[in-house]
Amino acid sequence: MAERYDLVLTGGRVVTPSGAVETDVAVRDGRIVGLGDFRTAAAAETLDCGGLTVLPGVIDSQVHFREPGLEHKEDLESGSRAAVLGGVTAVMEMPNTRPLTDSPETLADKLARARDRMWCDHAFFVGATPANADRLAELERLPGAAGVKIFMGSSTGDLLVADDGTLARVLASGHRRVSVHAEDEPRLVERRALVADGASVESHPDWRDRESAIRATKRLIATARATGRPVHVLHITTAEELELLAEARDIATVEVTPQHLTLAAPDCYRALGTHAQMNPPIRGAADRAALWDAIASGLVDVLGSDHAPHTAEEKARPYPDSPSGMPGVQTLVPLLLDRVNAGWLTLERLVDLTAAGQQRLFGITGKGRIVRGYDADFTIVDLSAEREITQDWLASKSGWSPFTGMRVKGWPIATVVRGHIVMRDGALTSSQARGRPIRFDATADPAA
Repeated sequence: MAERYDLVLTGGRVVTPSGAVETDVAVRDGRIVGLGDFRTAAAAETLDCGGLTVLPGVIDSQVHFREPGLEHKEDLESGSRAAVLGGVTAVMEMPNTRPLTDSPETLADKLARARDRMWCDHAFFVGATPANADRLAELERLPGAAGVKIFMGSSTGDLLVADDGTLARVLASGHRRVSVHAEDEPRLVERRALVADGASVESHPDWRDRESAIRATKRLIATARATGRPVHVLHITTAEELELLAEARDIATVEVTPQHLTLAAPDCYRALGTHAQMNPPIRGAADRAALWDAIASGLVDVLGSDHAPHTAEEKARPYPDSPSGMPGVQTLVPLLLDRVNAGWLTLERLVDLTAAGQQRLFGITGKGRIVRGYDADFTIVDLSAEREITQDWLASKSGWSPFTGMRVKGWPIATVVRGHIVMRDGALTSSQARGRPIRFDATADPAA
């Protein structure tokens, strides 16, 4: 009796660990069970991928979906809907909510809220604080925990680890790689007077200057080495930080964001106003070029959107009372595909930065590659499609994007999460959200 599959992808160009090949992919029980010729195979559902490219499901390892406590900006349902409409199959969400995600109870609450409401798979970071520093080894191993997140500089929310003593306590408690927002809080406080009485938003990279990022990154590397704890430094913005991190590959990994790769000061502030305001800031064209050089050299490990939405009304407040952050999970894939078409990225490098890299850094089980036995997560794209990013396409509650009106070449056509076609041709395919918690190798006892 012939084998029967739940889903077969036919006719696509599939990006595997060995490169892009013309092949079919067979799926059963949410996992990949074969690559080869399955054109005549019996399947409950067949997806014709002729003319399309099948990527491993994109994992966005830095999003802020604002629930609980800030649902007027975003919630788990709307944020994850934006994710799958943009071709993202899994997200790792940040802890600066209200209340903070800093305990077993608050993590369990997020997981409960996510069940049957999130369209993509998901995990939640636990926020480090002086109060929970000595419990983080326990918290990072809880099911559904993406790991620990440190804010060395104040940003949206109340999480802050500002001094080296607390930083060392946090890093000494646990084993998993720690994700860090590296801005130096003492310098931010010292320089706040530059904008305290009102200023142009063009002053944002002067207040939160490059030295604030450089100092924090130096402190972080030194403390990470002293404690032996691997760290992941988020949203790098300066050439100097890249130089520091190139000498710290024994202990540190690197993330950059599409917005820092796309926008440049001062033009972005003049064109977008506070919609270009984020922490750490968008800097000049020379730093943007350094980020692209770091991608080309292999120094950058992953890309994350840092999706951090605020309403248009909040963003309309005069600077510096306007909040920092911008939406990005839905535009991540189109922006990067456009750069592939422009020759800045290969497809293989794109996969490493958006799927395989996240699997490797965070110990994700069964995601990030198209191979037998892995979850059937696919981001299916049309590399030749030319589209405009329009406001009516955006699903975030914020209702805006700094990239609205931008024309790109390359577009997500379908999103498949564990064998379920969740998005096709710009629309959800079901009324049932099927996202489930991401599994991690490190949830087991690290000593085992």
